Amino acid sequence: MRSLVGLTMLGVVSFVGMGVLAFGQEAEAKKAPAQAATAPAQTVIAPAQTVIAPAQDRNLTGVLSEEAFKALHDLKEGEAPKLLGKDIEIEGAGKAYLSLPEGKKGPLPAVIVIHEWWGMNDHVKHYTDRFASLGYAALAIDLYGGQVAKTRDDAMKFMQSVDEAKAVEVVKAAHAFLLTDGRVKATKTASVGWCFGGRWSQRCAIELPELDAAVIYYGQPLTDPAMLGKIKCPVLGIYGSKDRGIPPTSVAELDKALTEAKVVHTFHSYDAEHAFANPSNPKYDATSAEDAFQKVKAFFAEHLGK
Repeated sequence: MRSLVGLTMLGVVSFVGMGVLAFGQEAEAKKAPAQAATAPAQTVIAPAQTVIAPAQDRNLTGVLSEEAFKALHDLKEGEAPKLLGKDIEIEGAGKAYLSLPEGKKGPLPAVIVIHEWWGMNDHVKHYTDRFASLGYAALAIDLYGGQVAKTRDDAMKFMQSVDEAKAVEVVKAAHAFLLTDGRVKATKTASVGWCFGGRWSQRCAIELPELDAAVIYYGQPLTDPAMLGKIKCPVLGIYGSKDRGIPPTSVAELDKALTEAKVVHTFHSYDAEHAFANPSNPKYDATSAEDAFQKVKAFFAEHLGK
């Protein structure tokens, strides 16, 4: 793991539900508490040339139009590190990628890993291996039915074509697999996802009341009170304050909605762009991504054990 020296330069702010505003231990955040949960007055959510999406179209692209949302994403050259897990098939869930901690057998705490809008590519599988290296049985699920996007247009098409009812079935089948497969026999379970997958990690918390923890990396917020009332596990949210698709105002709305639903949650915001934790994105911020991963690591250790 990378050294975490110099984190005061990250501009990290944190706030904790329910309804109590608090700040991380970073020195800079302590100096400026007024900037923590909501956007400062001078913050620009979207540049003047950005086309804002009509309210009825904001389910997947946040406050942005499809074209503006696509512009937040890009792929850079470079392969993921050598993969350590294996591709498997799960009845009711289709293709998946299972990575197990070396030298350990079930029962194990387990994590459902959900890809961002590109699909289940090797970088997602590498993150799955990272969770396995922490001692968890990590299972990456595929909500695109085997399709992996290479272009923004394909990614948007795949994301929009997801059948939500079918995706819920995949999530439930994957969770059942973790509970019953002899290699895992999950003792506790959690979910984690990025962007599209972040939204679906929140959906996991809604659809799986037995889940023990859920991590949302900059996923489009779900704020329906009827849905949020089903969440029984603590939630960790990771966001970028420069994310135009999920601006600080949207994060504050989710914080308020979760607080009203009495869902225990903690949010951390970084001075970073959308998809800053994705190493295959040109906007990847290694320092912020590593600090966020350490927070996720501590969150899982608290709620899943090792």
